[in-house]
Amino acid sequence: MLFTLKKAIGGLLMPLPALLLLIAVGILLLWFSRWQKTGKVVISLGWGIMLLFSLQPVADRLLLTTEAGWPTWQGQHKVEYVVVLGGGYTWNPDWAPSSNMLNNSLPRLAEGIRIWRMNPGSRLIVTGGAATGNAVSSAEVTSKVAQSLGVPQEAIIALTRPRDTEQEAREVARLIGQRPFALVTSASHLSRAMIFFEREGLHPLPAPANQMAVTSPLNLWEKILPAAFWLGHSERAVYEGLGRIWQAVKPHSSADEPGQQ
Repeated sequence: MLFTLKKAIGGLLMPLPALLLLIAVGILLLWFSRWQKTGKVVISLGWGIMLLFSLQPVADRLLLTTEAGWPTWQGQHKVEYVVVLGGGYTWNPDWAPSSNMLNNSLPRLAEGIRIWRMNPGSRLIVTGGAATGNAVSSAEVTSKVAQSLGVPQEAIIALTRPRDTEQEAREVARLIGQRPFALVTSASHLSRAMIFFEREGLHPLPAPANQMAVTSPLNLWEKILPAAFWLGHSERAVYEGLGRIWQAVKPHSSADEPGQQ
């Protein structure tokens, strides 16, 4: 129940739904009240914020604050395990396997496989429970895709119970204890993930994937024209900001119940 509530509230606080709600309030004030000036201000505010969040310089400046500080894995450590955290997914057996991995999931797996190949004999641990109404878990889908990309089934461990990062950390701790492992997740998510894993007494080696904030040169029109693509970057930055607040205020749980970020 808490998990569902957290996801519902978090979803409403994302830039697009939150700003649409704000603009809707302004429209209601214009149509059904005498607060005409207030309605105009609210609509203008919502429009202006959405415009800013849809511009590359603003969106990637926000996102960079969550991604900075994690260098790409260069084989500097030998590890026995490579842990790839779950993310968005679906399951349609008629699709190409990798098409079932949505948003941040496929870049995480690609980086995990790259690190796994650097460490012969290591095991690839994939995590993630089943979404509501889906009989196939995120970990199972990731395992299927990894096998389609050449990772043998015997080299993969699928943790199909965890539903969020805190539960993923708990399950990994039970499985491998203090043995060395690379922790692969999106660069924007890595700071939060490291805290959860360290709370379990583990010492993960950070391996960022799916870096999104663009710092290399872009065409002028890509910087000055609003786009849904950049709005997605702002959304990711807001998501991680809310996640860090929740992590800071929520008491650490050691419960054993099964629990995607």
